[in-house]
Amino acid sequence: MTRLLRTYLQPYRRQVWIVVVLLLVQAIGNLLLPSLNADIIDNGVVTGDTGYIVRTGGVMLAVTAGLALAAIAGAWYSALASMGFGRDVRSAIFRRVQGFSLREVNDFGAPSLITRNTNDVQQVQQVVLMGLAFMVSAPITAVGGVIMALRENVRLSGLIAVVIPVMLAFIAVILSRAIPLFRAVQTKIDRINQVMREQLTGVRVVRAFVRTRHEEARFAEANADLTDTTLRVTRLFALTMPAIMFVINVSSVLIVWFGGRLIDSGRMQIGDMTAFLSYMMQILFSVMMAVMMAVMVPRAAASAERIQAVLDTVPAVHDPERPVEPGPPRGVVELRDVEFGYPGAEEPVLRGVSVRIEPGRTTAVVGSTGSGKTTLVNLLPRLYDVTAGAVLLDGVDVRAMRQEDVWRRLGIVPQKAFLFNGTVATNLRFGRPDATDEELWHALEVAQAADFVRAMPDGLDSRVDQAGANFSGGQRQRLSIARALVRRPAVYVFDDSFSALDYATDARLRAALARETTQASVVIVAQRISTILDADSIVVLDGGRVVGTGTHDELLESCPTYAEIVSSQLAAAGAA
Repeated sequence: MTRLLRTYLQPYRRQVWIVVVLLLVQAIGNLLLPSLNADIIDNGVVTGDTGYIVRTGGVMLAVTAGLALAAIAGAWYSALASMGFGRDVRSAIFRRVQGFSLREVNDFGAPSLITRNTNDVQQVQQVVLMGLAFMVSAPITAVGGVIMALRENVRLSGLIAVVIPVMLAFIAVILSRAIPLFRAVQTKIDRINQVMREQLTGVRVVRAFVRTRHEEARFAEANADLTDTTLRVTRLFALTMPAIMFVINVSSVLIVWFGGRLIDSGRMQIGDMTAFLSYMMQILFSVMMAVMMAVMVPRAAASAERIQAVLDTVPAVHDPERPVEPGPPRGVVELRDVEFGYPGAEEPVLRGVSVRIEPGRTTAVVGSTGSGKTTLVNLLPRLYDVTAGAVLLDGVDVRAMRQEDVWRRLGIVPQKAFLFNGTVATNLRFGRPDATDEELWHALEVAQAADFVRAMPDGLDSRVDQAGANFSGGQRQRLSIARALVRRPAVYVFDDSFSALDYATDARLRAALARETTQASVVIVAQRISTILDADSIVVLDGGRVVGTGTHDELLESCPTYAEIVSSQLAAAGAA
């Protein structure tokens, strides 16, 4: 946590120093008040000097007013520093995650990354806020209180040497047991998020298979596990406040007892004992504030470790130190003897894949499930890097280019169509914010989406719910295709993007696409043979290898795997 605070509190050092100075002023004022109160008792009340009481009381009121102003200003600057710290850490995590390849995202898991950027940051931010208010003032008040107590009476100050070590030992025991439990709490919050996310995302599957009770039981198990761990932490701290209050009350009794004896023997005045009692309370309450922070620090430390783990992760896919500046986009894509295997996998998914994709041509990739089609597509935008061979874009290895230069040349329509919360227009302009309304409508016409968008009450300004939940699967696919068309990239990649369309719409869309993309390279990954019948070149994958390349007619003659795929679909169509 120290490294995280040192890095992200650095821009707010001015506010932090102002808070420290204001807390110092408050500590001095609080330490001054008991002494003034003792003077009023000894020199005013005992002697009956009303004027002295009024003058000293006026000073106490002025000190109190100064303390109030210092407290308000301190709270203001503490909030500025802590809220700014939280904002910067959240931004840093988000930027780091944005640079992650799919490998890092899968390693951490989406639920855990969300928890780290919300709950974990909140835990550390809260400690910063409370720390600026208490962790600075507590030691100042405690040390100052000891000095002032010694000034009042050295013999009575011996109680401090007994009480404080007892409290510190108790705090140390609490911390040693709490830190592992707080780490476990954060992990179990991740689990809750994961179960909840899976249930919400797959709600239709859950209901279709009548697994609602099972999901409820699974959530109940994760919830009970989190509750049990949290209760263990709560029980651990349940004894903290009663124990501290017991020590404080016993200390008060001892001070009055021994102080009364010193007053009776004439070695101490009543005002001095009152001041000593106030200083003792200040010391013990400072320790109590430290205990309150001790309750928060272990959990924040565990959260800081989780945050730092994200920030310290170096993405497997990153920009080169000296990137190659590519020429104008042409759309030539080449895979040279590509091999790729997922981390920890026994066998590579792709082996010896060599394909060349030319501008003005449509290249289709087909194969059975698990043949490596989507993996191949993921290599083009560097969602993963090849483990052997090379992927070239316009003659340049994509690993030698800046990632943004690679992405600008590609227009990808993913297998799972995803729309962002907003409007139809904001989604279509996602890759090209300056596109005109005419260009948006043209893209919708090509994508066969103009009719249903026009039918909506607000047209281009119609609302899109999160993930496009207010559209059907086919509508989402067509809007995703229109979004890629608005961008006008050099290479279009359609990863099984026509699966939710009926045959007639599919045919119209492909015909319109062919006219629209005459100057670009088009890569289509498809399951349906009817989608790629007219492709200029069809690449057949089987077991991660290219087993055939050619047109539909050529492959029927030369590639048994392709012929088998075609015959199986024709048989299925006939049976239907």
